[in-house]
Amino acid sequence: MGGETRAQRGPKSDYALQAPRPVGQMITNIYKDRINQLTAGGQYAGHNLNALMNEAVVSGQPHVQLSVWHAPDQTRPSFKEATSHEFKRTNAGEWFGPSWTTHWFKVVLKVPSHLRDKRLLELHWDANNEGLVWNEHGHPLQGLTGGNERVEWVLPDSFRNGEEHLIYIEMACNGMFGNPGGDTIQPPDPNRYFRLDRAEIVAVDPDARQLHIDYWIIGDAAREFPQDSWEQHKALKTCNQIVEAFDVNNRDSLKVCRKIAEGYLGSQVDSSAVYQSGKEPVVFGIGHCHIDSCWLWPFAETKRKVARSWSNQCGLMERYPELHFACSQAQQYKWLKELYPSVFDRVKRKVAEGRFHPIGGSWVEHDTNMPSGESLVRQFLYGQRFYESNFGSRCQTFWLPDTFGYSSQLPQLCRLAGMSRFLTQKLSWNNINRFPHTTFNWVALDGTQVICHMPPSETYTAEAHFGDVKRSMSQHKSLDQDHTSLLVFGKGDGGGGPTWQQLEKLRRCRGVSDTVGVLPRVHLGNSVDDFFDKLERKADSFVTWYGELYFELHRGTYTTQSNNKRNNRKSEIVLRDLELLATIASIKDESYKYPKKKFDTMWEMVLLCQFHDCLPGSSIEMAVHESMEMYAEVFKIAESIFKDISEVFGVSQVRTTTVADGIALNTLPWHRKEVVDISENEAAVACGNGPLLRLRTLKTSQDDPLVSAKQVSKGIFVLENDQLRVRVEAGAITSLYDRKAERELIPKGQKANQYVIFDDKPLYWQAWDVEVYHLDTRKPLHSGETKIHEIKKHSASLITHTKISDKSSVKTIITLGAAVEGQQSHIEVAATVEWHETMKFLKVEFPVDIRNTEASYETQFGIVRRPTHYNTSWDMAKFEVCSHRFADLSEHGYGVSILNDSKYGFATAGNVMRLSLLRSPKAPDAHADMGTHHIRWGILPHQGGLSHVTVRKAFEFNNPLKLLSSRAAGSSSPGSLVLDLARPPVCLTQDSSPALVLDTVKRGEDDEDVSRGELPVKEGRSVVLRIYDSLGGRARGTVATTWDVTRVCKVNLLEDELDEVKFADGEFAVDLRAFEVATFKLQLA
Repeated sequence: MGGETRAQRGPKSDYALQAPRPVGQMITNIYKDRINQLTAGGQYAGHNLNALMNEAVVSGQPHVQLSVWHAPDQTRPSFKEATSHEFKRTNAGEWFGPSWTTHWFKVVLKVPSHLRDKRLLELHWDANNEGLVWNEHGHPLQGLTGGNERVEWVLPDSFRNGEEHLIYIEMACNGMFGNPGGDTIQPPDPNRYFRLDRAEIVAVDPDARQLHIDYWIIGDAAREFPQDSWEQHKALKTCNQIVEAFDVNNRDSLKVCRKIAEGYLGSQVDSSAVYQSGKEPVVFGIGHCHIDSCWLWPFAETKRKVARSWSNQCGLMERYPELHFACSQAQQYKWLKELYPSVFDRVKRKVAEGRFHPIGGSWVEHDTNMPSGESLVRQFLYGQRFYESNFGSRCQTFWLPDTFGYSSQLPQLCRLAGMSRFLTQKLSWNNINRFPHTTFNWVALDGTQVICHMPPSETYTAEAHFGDVKRSMSQHKSLDQDHTSLLVFGKGDGGGGPTWQQLEKLRRCRGVSDTVGVLPRVHLGNSVDDFFDKLERKADSFVTWYGELYFELHRGTYTTQSNNKRNNRKSEIVLRDLELLATIASIKDESYKYPKKKFDTMWEMVLLCQFHDCLPGSSIEMAVHESMEMYAEVFKIAESIFKDISEVFGVSQVRTTTVADGIALNTLPWHRKEVVDISENEAAVACGNGPLLRLRTLKTSQDDPLVSAKQVSKGIFVLENDQLRVRVEAGAITSLYDRKAERELIPKGQKANQYVIFDDKPLYWQAWDVEVYHLDTRKPLHSGETKIHEIKKHSASLITHTKISDKSSVKTIITLGAAVEGQQSHIEVAATVEWHETMKFLKVEFPVDIRNTEASYETQFGIVRRPTHYNTSWDMAKFEVCSHRFADLSEHGYGVSILNDSKYGFATAGNVMRLSLLRSPKAPDAHADMGTHHIRWGILPHQGGLSHVTVRKAFEFNNPLKLLSSRAAGSSSPGSLVLDLARPPVCLTQDSSPALVLDTVKRGEDDEDVSRGELPVKEGRSVVLRIYDSLGGRARGTVATTWDVTRVCKVNLLEDELDEVKFADGEFAVDLRAFEVATFKLQLA
């Protein structure tokens, strides 16, 4: 009833009554360090997993027979040419070079009988440089990287028959990052040689290879998971269990070790089935291969990099069904199509399967700071048309992961080119402020938006490490908006793309997420568009970023390689002019054919040179020379086009003429009245708004000259016209007085047009960067004596020589022309610089008596305003900015604009405006900017704030009137066509808003008399007009035309019709919002 003891019932326990032995706590740091022993090299390499990676290796005769043909000089011969030559026997261990040479190898393989049944046979070829495997029929198979990276090529099963099989390997004597003569960005070493370390047939043990990846990822979990988590402790224990189970003398232990790993990774990591768990992923992996179209290697080598890299990816797709690969740059696809048609066909098949994804929609991954607005349009036009004509669809996502900052008008242009998404990550490199968003809506000047995603792994070349997946969540800055992200992985910059190791690692990362958790769940098998499709559904709630995405690094690229920048500006102008004139000619004269093919050739070269390491000036000297050759070809073609147009117009270009015989060529869309030189000492007035302007006599008198130059004391001169009075002393402007406004513009005791030089030693990236501390090293340059250069009836100029150093100097000519009634007068400065400096930065300063906390800078199709103060770190970060044809500092009622003909770097600090002229970095081009430079700039005072006066004057400064003579020169009447072209065939009427700019006049891309057949031909003829608001307000106007127009449509940048526009009596109305870019198509009868 009570007190008795009852036997306990329950499961029987094996728990020992007495402790059989002492068991210590795992000493975490020691056991964590032990992890490396299983896979490390060095003293344990012969006793750990490395010893079991291969089952057998054979090399040399008769299994691997090698012979070689050396291509002459730095040529890159085709397969057909190379294989037509005699090959001479060679062996592994030989050296090949020098830098940039090519060597073709004939490789005869014979698999020995004891290897024929092995599970995985590979050719291992490591020459420590790039290579391409070809089959005997001339089809590229796979790229090779060298240096123990991507050195294996899987032998086909057909090679196991005991017979000899022939392949070729094309060796390029450069590494993935060129041939640096020091660290990565140093100028190339021209005499680098490469040793063929390995050429062998290897029987790989798949179990050992897979265990290596298993262990790699579990080891990363042990190192990177929080130490206070059970998942980290389990990873550490699993690694140590594998170490203890491994037996270097027993290959069966590999399977035991893999079984242990399975407890942490799951059982599906050996196939794409690992991604089919049905659990919701948050990180979406996309394979990518960023190939700089030039950088530390020339453009010519990039063409081969494309074939090597993309053939790799096609091969990997056949082994890894989950791999989806995105790659941009239509230019690179075109190279592949032209030079490697079988690889291009292979790519096309993968595109059709939905696994190889052309992306970006642009011709190249271009700089967005310096190209003109129309250049950005053409990047999209040429890129999207190539993708559509070759792959049947356009891109939806603009892709610029590596470009050095992003223009404020890109969202508008993207949407007009059919793209609503944008990917970059470069702002993660900011070295002052951390950009605050990962996923957001980016808004252009006109209010147009695109969805922007910046992968939180903060790279476009992720190695698919455990840490890359982890950072995709831990560094995500928009988790309250959306918690998903893209992981862009694959070898890049120099090409390559994803590797089999990366794909295997990601399988295991997914296995970790599904089995133990903590690690963000990664998924492969979707496209970039799939990712953005999901974002778009919730994009209305995303945060916004208005205006430019200013990159707080690489500010020196606005100035480096001055000649490239000059050629870019000149090319853009000549293309604009010629398209206008050719359009007029093709409508005036049906026998004249619009030179579409020539324009395409020119545009494609200009767009290529806008690649983000070419135009910014951050590539090696070889690439710079290639770009110079391309620009020379652009200008040569331009001359031939203009010659043909001149014949249609009945004019010819001349250097001197008379008022009676001369004509001025005008390509700008407004009324101009300017003084033009018609001989060494004579000038005339050109007036009108048509393409061809008649000349009038310039009325002058000795008693009342239009401009004067006087020496008021020793070395001090005054230039004066009806509007301005300029005092010059030792090359500097000590007074600039506006006679009409009765206002002095130079603060007392200060000097404008003052040259200043700075030490220019950035933290690392020489050609790219100028750091904020360079401002502390400012030194004014002291000029020599100023003298009168020349005095004409219509202009006067002064000349000054300035010594920069014993090696460098500047010759400066300051000119004041006659004031023209109704036109704002300006001062023009022309500098000839002999530049031979090292790590110096030359600028010219303009202190002005103007106060404003913001300055205005021309950008593509608009203006961007930036601070003139350093209130915050965000303000101070913009100590050097990009500007196009003008920068302006205005206060209420008055301002000053600085114009230029070829420069892009600028700064305004307080009331000091500063134009950047020349840099002298020594890497990666040791001779960057050395030599003679011709630079023009102008000082334009103006009453009122920034207005169309500055916008138009900047256009005119870059598009001076050109002197022509008609065929009827000397006769009493010019040709009828010349008279006809005195009126513009299309223009904005005088009552239109002066903020409107008719920037582009061209023929329709697919007109039946223009089309080159890439896309379906459209009946009839059309003219395309591009108009934008230049000042940032509602702008209304009327377009009038004398052409026989039947209908007008508003179109997008790709010339797809959007809305029909009312057209009557030769006119149609234009109504644009602030900074809107609008395109119209005029269908001709």
